[in-house]
Amino acid sequence: MIDTENLEDGISKIYHLHYLDVYRFLVCFSGSQNDAEDLTQEVFIRVLNNMSDLTRVSNLKTWIFSIAKHVAIDHFRKKRFSLIFSEGFFKQLVSTDKKPNDIIEHNEMKQAVHNAISRLKPNFRAVVILRGINECSIKETSEILQCSQSKVKVDYHRALKDLKKKLNIQIEEVIGNAN
Repeated sequence: MIDTENLEDGISKIYHLHYLDVYRFLVCFSGSQNDAEDLTQEVFIRVLNNMSDLTRVSNLKTWIFSIAKHVAIDHFRKKRFSLIFSEGFFKQLVSTDKKPNDIIEHNEMKQAVHNAISRLKPNFRAVVILRGINECSIKETSEILQCSQSKVKVDYHRALKDLKKKLNIQIEEVIGNAN
């Protein structure tokens, strides 16, 4: 994958290819831009520290997301199961195309969706973030979470059903409002 003679360029290429996806995953998981920036940095430090493992990696993206998942879980454990999604990040997102009331309603819906996602079991939350928000395939999600594709399908279905019940809205709206 990476030419050892051109290691610096290879590392830079990996970073630029995967930084934004990892960052978005970690924003959704942590609920904080600052935490996500720190966690993303931690992910790529771990990638750099484990460059020797690249020869055994069959899919670079899933390997990096697997590291990101472990970094997020470590962060989650350190916070002792406090609420994952803070309202500060989502209130900063403002669309100039909408009326103030529409913006407030949209932000409230987004907050409700993220609060509901944060109350899911950790494995359901990870599946929803990877499949619904980051749009990872079932195969990629199963590799990242180190479980079967069937488990990903079942967990995703159950998580969306749980979210629908918590929010009393259509499943398509749940994922649409999470982005």
